Amino acid sequence: MKKIWALALLTALTLALTACGAPAAQESASGSYATITDDNGRTVSFDKKPERIVVTSASFLEPLYAVGGEVVGRPDSKSKIPDAAKNVTSIGRVYQIDAEKVLSLTPDLVILNKGMNEKLVETLAANNVNTLVLDMKTYDDVKREIGIFATLTGEKEKGEQLTSKMDADIAAVRASIPSDKKRIAIIHSTGQGLSVQLDGSIAGSIANMLGWENTASGMTALDKNPDAAPYSMETLVAQNPDIIFVTSMGEEAEIRASMEAMFAESPAWQSVAAIRDGRVYYLPQEMFLFSPGIEYPEAVKYMARLVYP
Repeated sequence: MKKIWALALLTALTLALTACGAPAAQESASGSYATITDDNGRTVSFDKKPERIVVTSASFLEPLYAVGGEVVGRPDSKSKIPDAAKNVTSIGRVYQIDAEKVLSLTPDLVILNKGMNEKLVETLAANNVNTLVLDMKTYDDVKREIGIFATLTGEKEKGEQLTSKMDADIAAVRASIPSDKKRIAIIHSTGQGLSVQLDGSIAGSIANMLGWENTASGMTALDKNPDAAPYSMETLVAQNPDIIFVTSMGEEAEIRASMEAMFAESPAWQSVAAIRDGRVYYLPQEMFLFSPGIEYPEAVKYMARLVYP
């Protein structure tokens, strides 16, 4: 009888201990460090803070480092490399990322550039590497990504402080210029020809932030570029913008010479207010072709000062 009683007591104690331990085990299984939805609509969960991050765009570096992050791999770039990341291992050019080099760095997170590096998602997933696909084009993109990076680093307050300062700096630029609604056009020049930039482009979004009207708004976008529309001299002449901005992929001196020759060769161009008044401005690549990132307030200020020196 004593043996039966002892066995019953042992069984009861075992059940009690198991019951007490159950909630802790469930909490551990369901708890996670962060859950993030990326710009491709994918939900990615992290059980712990990522320690070995690789980025495929140099534009991610400054905002990530600004909120306490760092990387073990990054692409080649002529600009936008913070001093702290200059000696970090290169993974190739942004258009030709070396997947084997990425995997050799044993990353626990690879941040991919939307519209350019998504093809790496499957390869990395097959090697149990988490990925986030992010865009860093417009100002809203940059603020959203700062929030994501701050979540990953556990420095949400730093992220909020950074975006608040950026908002304040841009508001100060906006308040320092007249409120007249300039009508602007943005011509983009590459070796393949010309296009006009829409509101989703970097220059287009900054012009909107300054309260100006992009004459290309509402035009049908190019098939391969949702932020640009086909170039037409006749259309631009009819739109008659007050100001023309020029962005380019090439050397500014060469682009400037070719644009001025184009304007001079057709009398129709002389009827355009921007040409007639000498209000054609060339925008630097590091601010208006590649995302200015956390330097967005500087890009806004740069564009504003061209028009209102």
